Amino acid sequence: MPKFDETRDEEHLRRAIAVAEEARKGGDHPFGCILVGPDGDVLMEQGNAYSAEGGDLTAHAEKVLASRAAKKWKPDFLAGCTMFTSAEPCAMCSGAVYWAGIGRVVYGQSERSLKEMTGDHPENPTLDLPCRMVFAAGQRDVIVKGPFLAEEAAKVQADFWKDRED
Repeated sequence: MPKFDETRDEEHLRRAIAVAEEARKGGDHPFGCILVGPDGDVLMEQGNAYSAEGGDLTAHAEKVLASRAAKKWKPDFLAGCTMFTSAEPCAMCSGAVYWAGIGRVVYGQSERSLKEMTGDHPENPTLDLPCRMVFAAGQRDVIVKGPFLAEEAAKVQADFWKDRED
C-alpha cells in the first residue's frame, strides 16, 4: 500500500470545493473533484458534467475524472493517487474510483448530508450508501478520509436544489 502525504489535504480539498463552485457558476450541478499524484501535484480537475453531457445523470464529476484517469494511467500509478472531492462519491462513482485503481479518496460533504439537502430532487436521487461500504466489498483497499471540511463543502450545495425546482 502506498504512503500518502496528508499535509496538503486541506489545500487540495479546498481546490475540489472551488471546482464545485465553478461548476455551479457555470450552471451545472455543484460537484467537483481533483486528482493528486503521488508527488502532490494536481493531475486533473473535473466539475460535474450533467449539463455538458446533455442532461446525463451519470456524468458525475468523480465518475468522469476516474474514467479520464483510467484512460491516461495504469492502476499501479493510480494506486498512489488521491481523489479529493467536494462530496462523498456515490455508489456509482465509488465503483468507478475502485475500477480505475485510485488508492485514496478525501471527501467533504457526506452522502447522507447531501441526501438531506437535496431531498428527492429528480436530478439528484441521492443514495445513502457510504463509499466505504462500496470499497469494502472490493478486493483491494481504498483509503477514505471524510467527511472533512464538511460544512465548507456543504455551502456549495446551499439553496441550489430548491432553486432548480422553479
